[in-house]
Amino acid sequence: MILVAGATGLVGSEVCQELAKRGEKVRALVRATSAKEKLEALRSGGAELCLGDLKDPVSLASACRGVEAVISTASSTLSRQAGDSIESVDAAGQLNLVDAAKAANIARFVFVSFRRPRGMSFPLADAKRQVEEAIADLHFTIIQASWFMEVWLSPALGFDYPNRTARIYGPGTNPISWVSFRDVAAMCALALRSTAAGRRTIEFGGPEALSPLEVVARFEKIGGRPFQLEHVPEQALRAQFDAATDPMQKTFAGLMLGYAYGDAIDMAPVVDQFGIHLTSVDDYARRVLGGTV
Repeated sequence: MILVAGATGLVGSEVCQELAKRGEKVRALVRATSAKEKLEALRSGGAELCLGDLKDPVSLASACRGVEAVISTASSTLSRQAGDSIESVDAAGQLNLVDAAKAANIARFVFVSFRRPRGMSFPLADAKRQVEEAIADLHFTIIQASWFMEVWLSPALGFDYPNRTARIYGPGTNPISWVSFRDVAAMCALALRSTAAGRRTIEFGGPEALSPLEVVARFEKIGGRPFQLEHVPEQALRAQFDAATDPMQKTFAGLMLGYAYGDAIDMAPVVDQFGIHLTSVDDYARRVLGGTV
């Protein structure tokens, strides 16, 4: 039995599907307040639903009974539930889960983290680092993902491809290994049973590092229409970061700066070792522009 924390989230729900495809028994950690359609999707996919909350250690002890491995994708960054915060979920909550796994003698722990901008400290980065350190004595795999294309190249963050406008953070010339959340989920499922992934941190991105301006050019070529650009200067991002006092605001300012700095990863060794197929920006552009070209 594999316990998936964050099972109703973007990556976690996909992890549950990937595990089911591989014949794994899945226990999905969910909350009574989770959206009914998400719970039904998990149930119909064969997952056993287990009520619990990272903020409730007693519920985690119950969730870990009879489990051989934990995959945690949980994060407060896209959550809209009351009481969720970086401190309560990404830091204290995840550490509660690690403690529960250790108490239940669960050695295998796969943790979805992210690529932290070098030299930067902000609440989400600090929380992820704490969890990575806490699982260091387990049979861990840490997936440090680059920037999700479905999030950062979406209207929600200013990449408004239906209306052909794009907000560019910083100069837009530094390459990023944009990654699909679906590929991150597939990597979690692969890592679970791979001896090569044990006690290892895997830096994980897409097949090609492209600058934001190169991404815009790809979308323009595939969609056949030009984009109008809005640049947010790096100085403005730095000022926003320095002035932010709210942990979530500080985190998103830090992530925008990380975007501006770039994040290129050579994925050839990981692809060769694990045989994983990676979604390209072109693949993503063709899919999302399908109805808007």
